[in-house]
Amino acid sequence: MDHGSPEYRFVWSFISFLPFFLLLFTLGLLKGLIICPIVVGIIAVGNSAVVIGLWPAHFIWTYYCVAKSKRLGWILKIMVFLSLLIPLILWPIIAILGSILGGIGYGFFAPLIATFEAVGENVTDKFFHCFTDGCCSTLEGSCTVVRDFTDFCFHSYFSYMDELIEEGHEDEKPMDIKLSKLPSCLLVSVLAILVDVLLISAVALWKSPYMLFTGWKRLLEDLVGRKGPFLETVCVPFAGLAILLWPLAVIGAVMAAFFSSFFLGLYGGVIVYQEDSLCMGLAYIVAVISLFDEYANDLLYLREGSCFPRPRYRKSLSPSNGLERIKSLDRKAGREGSRNSKLVSEGSRTVKQAIQQYTPMQVWDCLFKSCEINGKMLLQEGLINVKDIEECILKGNCKKLGIKLPALSILQCLLASAKSGGSGLLISDELELTWINRPRDKFFDWFIGPLLTMKEQIRGLKLEENEEICLKKLIMACKNDRPEEWDDTGFPSSDNVRRAQLQAVIRRLQGIVGSMSRIPTFRRRFRNLVKMLYIEAVQTGLLVDHASGSSNSGRGSRSYQRGIRKDKDTEDSKEITQDIVNAV
Repeated sequence: MDHGSPEYRFVWSFISFLPFFLLLFTLGLLKGLIICPIVVGIIAVGNSAVVIGLWPAHFIWTYYCVAKSKRLGWILKIMVFLSLLIPLILWPIIAILGSILGGIGYGFFAPLIATFEAVGENVTDKFFHCFTDGCCSTLEGSCTVVRDFTDFCFHSYFSYMDELIEEGHEDEKPMDIKLSKLPSCLLVSVLAILVDVLLISAVALWKSPYMLFTGWKRLLEDLVGRKGPFLETVCVPFAGLAILLWPLAVIGAVMAAFFSSFFLGLYGGVIVYQEDSLCMGLAYIVAVISLFDEYANDLLYLREGSCFPRPRYRKSLSPSNGLERIKSLDRKAGREGSRNSKLVSEGSRTVKQAIQQYTPMQVWDCLFKSCEINGKMLLQEGLINVKDIEECILKGNCKKLGIKLPALSILQCLLASAKSGGSGLLISDELELTWINRPRDKFFDWFIGPLLTMKEQIRGLKLEENEEICLKKLIMACKNDRPEEWDDTGFPSSDNVRRAQLQAVIRRLQGIVGSMSRIPTFRRRFRNLVKMLYIEAVQTGLLVDHASGSSNSGRGSRSYQRGIRKDKDTEDSKEITQDIVNAV
């Protein structure tokens, strides 16, 4: 065999790569086997304690809120009562089993992947990090999982329930369903589950071998040719791991298809209700199989279309609603993603860097870094005081810090983005978030679209510099419900239409932040933000001044200013601050 031939290079690359991969894989397996039981114990015990402890409260409060809500009609309430019984009874079992399975997956694969990441290009002392990486970080991550799950059960759940029982507008009609449509809806839903679950699962199983062998072929070609995700030399160890774990990805795809088929089948009842036609619901049962088949073909880059029939299940031909629109949008995004991936596989490092997508972590970091900077400025200017920080620490809830401060940071981002003339959002001096490089996360898709729309609205208003400065005070100090609130605030413009437009933007931003605050990641980072602002108040002497001026205040002041007196210096406050931060 010629030493310069492609066959020789292939054999030599495989032989030189195999021992290196086996050593890393064996080490990662050992770390995973050691760390996994501890992680499973932490996540399973922690989450189980939270679920079992709160299950009676969740059960009773859910039914209470549904019964009290004025947004739901009586027929819909009865249907919700009946449909919630089984999920609420099974919730502890599902949560505990999910925690165990999630703990096994996270505790085993996180150290394994961290072992391969330790040989990365920017890692110094690779030998040491191969043994240590993924051990402590996985244990810390498991504790974070329990904390986030606790936040969801304590804060997010009750926040959703509070929204359900909120008073609506006077002219708002309760949401209800027609009793005469229920029999046909239930009939189609039952038939759809019986038919679609079986056929969609069969389609997924039929295409799974193609997904398995095509994926292996592509990964091996990229490994040998150093293309695609293995363009860089340091990524080569991940090739063997990706090839080895690819069957698990295929199994996960088949399981996802199986579970999603239940929801696709139940959607048939929605079709019957919306179209007021039993025939349309029956047509949907057949059409959804074709939709799934075509969607799978698009993901696997097979021929377009489907061999299954697709009868029309909407009276209107426009796919503005329902699965057709979702499928067409996802297919378009998939085609664009396919073209981008092919460009990367060409071997162009410049193109690879140009289409780099930002991660959710980067977006959260930018948001809370801006909140920290603005919070310190507002603290010095008096728009945020020590009392607001006390309220956050003691009650865990403060609209000024939890809603208005992040809304102000996002507003400043929108103002800077509108001035720049770009197509995206300037989340920092170096990062511009666009629809193309956004994190591939449905959570961000819900918010980026409205924020881009508000950016264009602000651009159309052409705000002056003194108006932008005044907005910072108004968003923190006013409710922004009526334009007349700004009469005595010194806002330059007296145009009520202009004021109403700006107040609408502010209210919408606060609504977006209110939805974001239910995410456990937001809650965790917000607590760190409150700690930083508390320490800033101590270091600047604001806490000592506040203690001197309110030595006879109520329990809020007594709870974390114990020992502070008028003649105490800043060092005493720092010691107490450290105790409070540790307690929080």
